[in-house]
Amino acid sequence: MQNRTKRRIGVPEILAPAGSMESLKAAVAAGCDAVYMGGSKFGARAYAQNPEEDEMVAAIRYCHLYGVKLYMTVNTLLKEQELQSLPTFLRPYYEAGLDAVIVQDMGVLRVIHQCFPDLDIHASTQMTLTSGMGVDDRLAAYGVTRIVPARELSLTELQQMRQQTKMELEVFVHGALCYCYSGQCLMSSMQGGRSGNRGRCAQPCRMQYDIDGSKRYLLSPKELCALPLLGEMIEAGIDSFKIEGRMKRPEYTAYVTAMYRKYRDLYLELGSAKYRVWQQEHAAEWEDDLRKLAEIYNREGFTDGYLEEKPEQMLADKRPKHGGVCVGTVQDVDKHQVRYRLERPIFAQDVLEFRGADGVSIYEYTTGSSYHAGELVQTRYQKGCRIAKGDRVFRTRHQVLLEKIRQDFVESTPKLT
Repeated sequence: MQNRTKRRIGVPEILAPAGSMESLKAAVAAGCDAVYMGGSKFGARAYAQNPEEDEMVAAIRYCHLYGVKLYMTVNTLLKEQELQSLPTFLRPYYEAGLDAVIVQDMGVLRVIHQCFPDLDIHASTQMTLTSGMGVDDRLAAYGVTRIVPARELSLTELQQMRQQTKMELEVFVHGALCYCYSGQCLMSSMQGGRSGNRGRCAQPCRMQYDIDGSKRYLLSPKELCALPLLGEMIEAGIDSFKIEGRMKRPEYTAYVTAMYRKYRDLYLELGSAKYRVWQQEHAAEWEDDLRKLAEIYNREGFTDGYLEEKPEQMLADKRPKHGGVCVGTVQDVDKHQVRYRLERPIFAQDVLEFRGADGVSIYEYTTGSSYHAGELVQTRYQKGCRIAKGDRVFRTRHQVLLEKIRQDFVESTPKLT
């Protein structure tokens, strides 16, 4: 019953997250090859805008209209009584041409393969697969065609895994990182009363903890960005570049998808040597694209995760949410007003945040006008806010960029090819 859209051999798939129909359509417009999405049950993002049956069937048909695959997440641990209802839940999507299911639970894997033997199964990163040895023999018999390795693997270990298995490898390249080992987090249920392995992560890693009298976000990782390593990952034989973000807004999904599509295609067109030359000759464009990725979402910048084995660069201990991009520095302050010099232009409806040396937010406001880089901007601030000379100003909402993304991807209908 599947609609098996063919992809060119050696061309890594761009796999985008879809936490809503709006995000799904934005991802398709931005050039993804596939999307992954949860249904109304059994997915690891219970708080996303997961579609009901009719909408999910429509999503599958919409994707196939544009030659895009749709993978459904069935990646939580199920209870015995839930396993009994799983085939009935999946059947409408299977009959609509669902391309694959992403699975963590071995019992789920067995039930799906028994009921839908020609439906591809992707082994979730939550299976904690750290080696390709034995995978072909043990998992292929259950319909597994792709594995998503544990996220703790380095690029070298992924290269070794590529040599150990014939199965497709799907690797996360962008988005949020968990502090825990893949699929092994018990802290959420112990501390927050609900389990990430049941789709209801309480995110204890994004909470503040006290150490030696100092409160910091001790367990909060930065956002992953593997775009600078894209060439190495292509050469390593990775089959699918996976973007995290089913809980993020459609503009995020669209722009991140568009950037990975742009540079994947460019690398495949130019080859390794010419791609490096292009990066040098177009350094301003390259840096601007990376900066815009940070404008969309970052946590104290980016990390390449475990790919290059730099654990000391992974944590964002000052704030657990979007960090924005620095646009200026405070020059002087009086009782009622603050003046800051701009390093970058700002626009009406941008959201700006003043931060001290410790990175903690002091004051936030929405701009009413646009200003050029180099200008001295003056604004009133809330009484009691301790803004000081030298404090930095960060933009956490880039209004013009968001409007451009919405115009290009979120509100547009892609052309049929």
